[in-house]
Amino acid sequence: MSEYKSDFLRTLDQRGYIKQTTHVAELDAYCSTGVPIAYIGIDPTADSAHVGHLVGIMMLRRLQQAGGKPIVLIGGGTSKIGDPTDKEKSRPILTEEQIAKNAEGVKKAYSQYLTFGEGPTDAIMVNNADWLDRLGYIEFLRDIGKYFTVNTMVKQETVARRLDNEQPYTFLEFNYLLLQSYDFLELSRRHGCMLQMGGSDQWGNILGGVDLMHKADGNQGFGLTSPLLTTASGAKMGKTVDGAVWLNAEKRSPYEYWQFWRNTEDADVGRFLKLFTDIPLADIAKLEALEGAEINQAKIALANAATTMLHGAQAAQEAEAAAGKAFTGGGVSADLPTFEIAKADFADGPTTTALLRAGELVASNGEARRKMGEGAVRVNDEKVPADQTHAWNDILAEVDAFKVQVGKKRIALVKPV
Repeated sequence: MSEYKSDFLRTLDQRGYIKQTTHVAELDAYCSTGVPIAYIGIDPTADSAHVGHLVGIMMLRRLQQAGGKPIVLIGGGTSKIGDPTDKEKSRPILTEEQIAKNAEGVKKAYSQYLTFGEGPTDAIMVNNADWLDRLGYIEFLRDIGKYFTVNTMVKQETVARRLDNEQPYTFLEFNYLLLQSYDFLELSRRHGCMLQMGGSDQWGNILGGVDLMHKADGNQGFGLTSPLLTTASGAKMGKTVDGAVWLNAEKRSPYEYWQFWRNTEDADVGRFLKLFTDIPLADIAKLEALEGAEINQAKIALANAATTMLHGAQAAQEAEAAAGKAFTGGGVSADLPTFEIAKADFADGPTTTALLRAGELVASNGEARRKMGEGAVRVNDEKVPADQTHAWNDILAEVDAFKVQVGKKRIALVKPV
């Protein structure tokens, strides 16, 4: 659709969030009147959300900014099964204690982006265990199962691929479509929610919910998906050499979070500014126009805006200052990510490879050797062309650690213990 009437859909379109929608004209009309209500689901498989969830979080933020009401659905019930979508194997089943702990961590992350409360446009967080745990199997089959055909279910991309590859696809997982669809139906009945959003890998499940709502209650629900994000080089969004980029500070420090965005590839800067910050589009256009070394100004703007949104302005300022001191000034800051290495394992001192691995700056010994050969490794600001031993008394006294660096983007402190 070339021009949306609703502020919400227009913003999503201009900033690059929309891949697919159902009933686009009717959805635009729904979002243009009253208080549109939409939800995104997250199964609490870890005790924090991560950058891979951030597109969904930001779509809910855009909804609230446009006067809508966001619902965050915690999959306390579906986590006991596991979403098979776009996965080649079954996911481990969590205990109720694990789910409860993880849900608290997830809410902590979402609360940085959304205003929760009791007001008409305040976000709410609900748990599908509240209704799924109470379902009677026979009643569910009778009341909900009758609306789904196996013919349609096996045509879903994930199901078809697993079956074609002769990979196990359990009846447990097969039920996920019904349960997610039922979630949408319940949210429409309990909270008046008429829109489900998610990544494009959820399109089949979202359609199932829209169809169920129409068949069961005669209501018009809507679905909207965003593109699945990869970086310009094809890497999965939010993955680094040391794993997921978590949103909670105890799992990923504000400095590390800032540095993740500062290390954005040149080709991704404009797109990420639109998706992950509140910077006005006119200002983003100016940042996108920067070329050569000046593109780093846009990357710093992205890092500052994204970090401020999650951790606050002071954390962003401190991260920028620490990075400037460490990378540009050749200095050191205690705010840098800090790791430990056991003195007992290296009598004469750690090797360069050991320091790189301890600081999670490389994924393997082979990568460590390759980076040294490329002249990209520095220890205490001295270039290290080949693996060598570093005496324990060579640590930098001001931080009581080795400063270890790979290229112009990755740096860490490695502290002897």
